[in-house]
Amino acid sequence: MRLRHLYLFLCVLGVVLPYASFVPWLAQHGLDIGLFVHELLLTRIGSFFALDVVVSALVLFAFVVTERRALGIQHVWIPVIATFFVGVSLGLPLFLYMRQRHLDSTNV
Repeated sequence: MRLRHLYLFLCVLGVVLPYASFVPWLAQHGLDIGLFVHELLLTRIGSFFALDVVVSALVLFAFVVTERRALGIQHVWIPVIATFFVGVSLGLPLFLYMRQRHLDSTNV
């Protein structure tokens, strides 16, 4: 298995696992952003995980910008959008897939 295939597999996990918890909550409560934030930050451990994800997303965005400049990777907006709509669990492996695919194509 090539490294980029592993990243694609992790993209699938990065969507399926978080949404397996989010979709039932969404079905029960609808798109109630206030309730979502309230429940997310209700406990200190929930706040810990929420802040960890926010910081991880900021690090990912910095990494995306830096690697785009260094390697000339195209369409880096895709993992950024994926991070906003799903999370770092999709955005990071998606960008790593794109980066590896770019590296593989330049090292032929």
